[in-house]
Order: sequence, then C-alpha cells, then structure tokens
Amino acid sequence: MALHSQAQRDQACLIVHGPDRPGIVSAVAAVVTRNQGNIVSLDQHSSDPTGGDFFQRIVFSRADLTVALPEIEADLARTLESLGLAWNLTDRSVPKRMAILVSTSDHCLLELLWRHRRGELHVIIPMVISNHTNTAEDVRSFGVPFFHVPSVGSDKSHAEAQILKLLEGNVDFVVLARYMQILSPEFLDQVGVPLINIHHSFLPAFIGAAPYRKAKERGVKLIGATSHYVTKDLDEGPIIEQDVARVTHAHSATDLQARGAYVERAVLSRAVEWHADDRVIRHGNQTIVF
Repeated sequence: MALHSQAQRDQACLIVHGPDRPGIVSAVAAVVTRNQGNIVSLDQHSSDPTGGDFFQRIVFSRADLTVALPEIEADLARTLESLGLAWNLTDRSVPKRMAILVSTSDHCLLELLWRHRRGELHVIIPMVISNHTNTAEDVRSFGVPFFHVPSVGSDKSHAEAQILKLLEGNVDFVVLARYMQILSPEFLDQVGVPLINIHHSFLPAFIGAAPYRKAKERGVKLIGATSHYVTKDLDEGPIIEQDVARVTHAHSATDLQARGAYVERAVLSRAVEWHADDRVIRHGNQTIVF
C-alpha cells in the first residue's frame, strides 16, 4: 500500500460527465492549468457529439495537493456546474475503504486479500463479514478483522441491521465475494455506498443450485463470469467487467467449476481495482470504464 500512496502522492483524479457540448475539454483543462496542475493522463468518451453524453477522466499532479484541494474544488464548481456537468475530485493518495461480504466459497475472498497484501489493490480493508465461520482463520491471517453475522430463516432483517451497523461510516464500497444472500431493497436503500457483485455468466440460463452441473449437461463450450454493481433488480446492475474461458466435452462438472472459479477471481479483482482507481463511471444501467 505504501508503494501506491507514494506513486500517487500529489495526484488527483477528476471525473466529469454530463450533456456533451463544445468547449468542455478546454474548460476542464483551463481549471487544471489555473490551479497549477499538470495533466498526467486523460480519457474521454462521447455517446454522440450532437445531443449525447460526455464522460472524462483526468489524472493531474499538483504540488501540495492536499492544501490546494478546497480552492480547486471551488473553481470546478464555478466552471463545470455552469456547463451542466457533474464532477468528482479525489486525492489519489487516499485509498478507498472496502468491506468484503462472503459466505462459504473462499476463492474470490482470498484473491482480494492476497492482491491487497501485495499492494495491487489501492484499498484499505477494514472488515470481512460472513454468515459462516469457515473463512475466519484465513481472513485474520491477513491481519483483517472478521465478523460473523449469521443469516438464517426467511427473515434477514436482523442480520442486515447488524451488517449495516458494522458498515456505517467505515467503508466507501462493499464487495460481495460470493456472498450467497439476497440483499433486501431496504438494505440497499440504507447502505449508502456502492456494492460490487460477482457471478457466473450462466445467469439466467442456469439459475439456482448446481449451475456447473447443469452447464455440463447442456454441453456448453464457454464459461465465464460477470462483475456488476448491485441494484434492486437481482443480478441486473451495471456491468463493470466480464470474461470467459473455453471448455470442451472432456471437462467434467468439477473441471468447469474450477475454471469458473479462476475466471471469477480475475474478473472481480479487475472490477475492484478499476472502481478503487475511479475508472468506472455509472450511466443509467451501463458503465464507462476508462
């Protein structure tokens, strides 16, 4: 984590989006220049130059950034809001706080913890929450607090209330690393931060239990995974990342599951990395990923 912070010291990330119109690029660049910033990278996209939507991500450096941030934000507010643009400015040296929810499958959880320990994910992990205890020892071996919140029966309100209490004020986003509980609309209304999920890309063709056995019986030739933001529409939120692996008739259902787990780990890790680095802009039920 120190390597990330050192490399990104005195760097800010600016996200801009709104109705496309002439002059946006020059207006944004002028704000950066007026505030003694130097643009390090710039990505942008327009859905349609005539009446479409504009999206931009700029990383810029500026000496003593922390001190200058209030003045830069005031300049952005004056300039960009007059153009009808929404914006968000973050200090890249400050890692986002990421909580992980998990059930019994540990492959996605351990991948995130391992990548975090190696400094590949610019996040802080204040907690892992699970409705089971089988991953507790592994989580604590990474120096991360583990909380067991059982979820039994049809009424999940008590468990969700406990989770909300743990999360409140302590996290910037939540990752469902194979958390096999459906979160209620009330929970999603109250959590107040983005949630990122991972699932196999068989949905909705092979919903329910034993999807890889069903896929084997159907003779699939591709398996994959999808990572997306969580909405009240189950597994239909904006997609961040997807990937596939080719399989053949010779692979057993167990083989398919093992390959699927590998793809899930990679896809979720990339989605988390991009979100943590402010590379994902949500636009309706889609995402722009720079």
